[in-house]
Amino acid sequence: MLRLTRLRLTDFRSWPALEAPLDAPIVAIAGENGAGKTNLLEAISLLGPGRGLRGARMGELGRRTEGGQRPWAAAGRFTTPHGTFDIGTGSDPEGTSDRRVFRLDGLPVRTQADLADRIAVVWLTPQMDRLFQEGASGRRRFLDRLAWALEPTHAREVAAHDNAMSQRNRLLAGGRADPAWLAGLEDAMARHAVAATAARRSLATKLNRVMATGSATGAFPAARMDLLCPIATALADQPALAVEDALRAALAADRRRDAAAGGAARGAHRADMALTHLPKNQPAEMCSTGEQKALLISTVLAHAALIAEARGFAPLLLLDEVAAHLDSTRREALFAALATLPAQSFLTGTDAEVFRPLQGIARRFRATPGKLLPEDETGSH
Repeated sequence: MLRLTRLRLTDFRSWPALEAPLDAPIVAIAGENGAGKTNLLEAISLLGPGRGLRGARMGELGRRTEGGQRPWAAAGRFTTPHGTFDIGTGSDPEGTSDRRVFRLDGLPVRTQADLADRIAVVWLTPQMDRLFQEGASGRRRFLDRLAWALEPTHAREVAAHDNAMSQRNRLLAGGRADPAWLAGLEDAMARHAVAATAARRSLATKLNRVMATGSATGAFPAARMDLLCPIATALADQPALAVEDALRAALAADRRRDAAAGGAARGAHRADMALTHLPKNQPAEMCSTGEQKALLISTVLAHAALIAEARGFAPLLLLDEVAAHLDSTRREALFAALATLPAQSFLTGTDAEVFRPLQGIARRFRATPGKLLPEDETGSH
């Protein structure tokens, strides 16, 4: 099991300083709203690749004081069956860059893909309760985080596609683009779009296999993930090179239309994801809020088992206010599933009593502003 055994924060959001031992397969943190529970999960998410569970900018992460925003840092010690390593991230200590810096065992990290070889993080937050009522972009980000954990190069493919698309959009908006330059950008878009879509398809296929067995999801409903994407549909019937050629030609034919619309009508950025509640044969968007939460939990539980099988370590699971919309039976089912899962899980909630069934299994904490106390030091049992 990949396990975060110690977390250290300096001037991160609401936390002036923190050093906490977290060496348990399940860590449960209770506290009132505003105590900094979600900030803790965000700090853990930032130890992996990406912009964390809030997608925040650098300027939002440092603790605010009367003197302005302070430089911040987060560091974690991780253990695996193969040894121990440290990851740190935060503001540039020399103040020469406004970009987030990373350290792996004290040495600079060249690219975030180097972190993806060591760690994967997946999360559920209350904001994701609206995942099936809002636009496709949130579902696509959720899908890509899952795919990234399975295939660490996936994020590079998505970023390269989006970079080429942005350059093409600017050239088309200018109205005087060199056709050869546009062709080069469309070639890059086509190649990276097909590679990114292939990774998404691979994730969905493997995830559906795990979810169909129910071995990792326990009492949670079986789900099926489908990609709503013309590129994915084409890849089901044609070789990747043929799909690239067709997309490249379509992008060239769409130049005038895309210039008028202000963006590309085709590409990896148009993908969407759907989940189906299999016992009811019902799309997630037609399910109740509690059922939607259960489907998402089922998905991340299956995903953790899949990653453990494929990569030799499971992702860290960050479950913020996960008990909301779950009845007592479903909560007990969640705790039972987490106890058998080969993944370290972090849970937050406002009511410490919700986590009472985890006594003896989880390490439980009480969060108050600026402090994280073990449950037995707060007088609660």
